[in-house]
Amino acid sequence: MSTQSQLNGLLERDWSYRETLAGGAVGIFLVITMLGLVFPQSIWANLFEILTDRSTLSSALRLSVPIVFAALGGIFAEKSGVINIGLEGLLIISAFVAILVPAVLGPEGTTLFLPNLWVGFLAGILASVLFAALFAVVCIRYKADQIIAGLAVWLIALGLAPFSATVYYGGVNTDYIGTTLPTWEIPVLSDLPFFGAVFSATPAVYAMLIAVPAAWFVLNRTSFGGHVRASGENPRALDTVGVDVSRVRYASALLSGFLTGIGGAALSLGLGQFLGNNQTMVNGKGFIAIVAYLFGNYNPFGAFGASFLFAGLEAVQIRLQQIQGYAVPDELIQTIPYVTVLVVLALVGRTRIPKAAGEHYDSGED
Repeated sequence: MSTQSQLNGLLERDWSYRETLAGGAVGIFLVITMLGLVFPQSIWANLFEILTDRSTLSSALRLSVPIVFAALGGIFAEKSGVINIGLEGLLIISAFVAILVPAVLGPEGTTLFLPNLWVGFLAGILASVLFAALFAVVCIRYKADQIIAGLAVWLIALGLAPFSATVYYGGVNTDYIGTTLPTWEIPVLSDLPFFGAVFSATPAVYAMLIAVPAAWFVLNRTSFGGHVRASGENPRALDTVGVDVSRVRYASALLSGFLTGIGGAALSLGLGQFLGNNQTMVNGKGFIAIVAYLFGNYNPFGAFGASFLFAGLEAVQIRLQQIQGYAVPDELIQTIPYVTVLVVLALVGRTRIPKAAGEHYDSGED
């Protein structure tokens, strides 16, 4: 019997389609119910128009990008047994570096034949990966508490990015770099009345739509994905068949940083500026990503659906403000994902956390 077959036999089913669909249905019902309590009746007359507006879909997709990529990164890390609640910090540091680098190099110039805007994008990803590597070493090599280490990553980034912006720009907000991520339009398809928004988007949106099925395929149809799942479920069994558990966890943590870095870089470069006020422009998206993958039961498609649902709420709020000048406080909108996932988990059933998540593993143990 092959190593992969042995691992598949050792792994339990990660999630139930039935539970995921039921949770999604209950979640949508709860969101609609809470919206009914938040918005007055006078608003509902315009909701259908807003929900079927192409610009709402375009905004929801754009706002989903940092949440989805952070959620995918969190899935890989936690599936391997490493709980990374520092996703917020990774988004912050990647968003800041992605703006700083082209600002220093000159946004309209090129470096090694690559436009400096994209150099900044890559630099933002690299910064996130380096922070994730530091987190991984502290947690895997030195067996630090993963929750505390994740909080430390967040707090360091939360302080470091605005401080660095203040040193370079004289304030926590950076200057506008004069350019943003381009919009790529697919001929004919981009002219569709509503769904055309999907085919007239930034490269980050297209990358997100590719990354979700790719993440599912890697997790469920490749040997690496099998090793990741085994590392989080039964690391002793994985070690028994000759796979280095630490190496799998390091790879998963670095992949978490890579994916989250894409989301953070896309967030700031989509605006052309980094905002460091309060909780920075990231403003809780890393924590919402954690909620999203828990809501989606560690399924990349489920995490995407939850992220899109939560981002859609923000898009609707923005459109309502534009149309009627009616603004629901952002703090209230941001509580909806957390309340929803708590109620869904209580009513529908279980998000099945990997058995060895948060536990250290030493191959030298008896």
